[in-house]
Amino acid sequence: MTPPRTTAEAHLRRMADLLEEARQDLDGGGVPPKCLLPGLMRLIPCDAASFCELDIPTRRELNAQAIGDEDEAEDDMDGYWTWRHQHTQCLQVCRPHDVPETTQMADFRSVRELRSLPIYTEFLAPHPTIASVALSTAPNRTRVFQFFREDRNAFTDHEMTTLRMLAPHLYDLYKVAARRRRQPVRLTHRELDVLRCVAVGMSTAQIAEQLVVSPSTVRKHLENAFGRLGVSSRTAAVARVFPEPEAL
Repeated sequence: MTPPRTTAEAHLRRMADLLEEARQDLDGGGVPPKCLLPGLMRLIPCDAASFCELDIPTRRELNAQAIGDEDEAEDDMDGYWTWRHQHTQCLQVCRPHDVPETTQMADFRSVRELRSLPIYTEFLAPHPTIASVALSTAPNRTRVFQFFREDRNAFTDHEMTTLRMLAPHLYDLYKVAARRRRQPVRLTHRELDVLRCVAVGMSTAQIAEQLVVSPSTVRKHLENAFGRLGVSSRTAAVARVFPEPEAL
């Protein structure tokens, strides 16, 4: 007779089942697999959960999934960008890191302190309790799972340990899903040469000098590359052709 599982064993099984479900959903179109958020909410009870990728310099939301509060009015991102400097947890998430990092708001601010700040009243309310799993990404980008509670009580050590154990697997799932979704890029060798120069921060004049062509030729190569890629900026073109290595 098989002995009954302990509570810890049962919890580990639920974690394993969640990851297996996500692996089966890798071709479902979501990056990361869309089944992850509801599955994570079953393991880490919360009022809402999200996955978001932001490009900080351009203030663009590159990718987003959310459940729990999706029927409410959309967050005013103006409030986020205005008061972002008060969001100490978010600033930590944006720091360069080679491995996923797991934090919660209570690591940085008390609920009382947070509720007194504009970042809470204009963006985070009614969720003073937030846990995050930040995945590695390029500088000035964020790529993060977040779990929100209206309850003022911090996430427990058990819940944070669960997220820390899952974090590297969530990152692996993200990378596999991103690879499968990415479409092949077909550019000419010269267009690729120009974009390689753009990727290292060279100006049009510097690229022209490097490739021994005129600035107008560089601009024409960029225009052609933008059209093939379906983008309208150098930043977007570089992100499309040369995604950061850790995302692959």
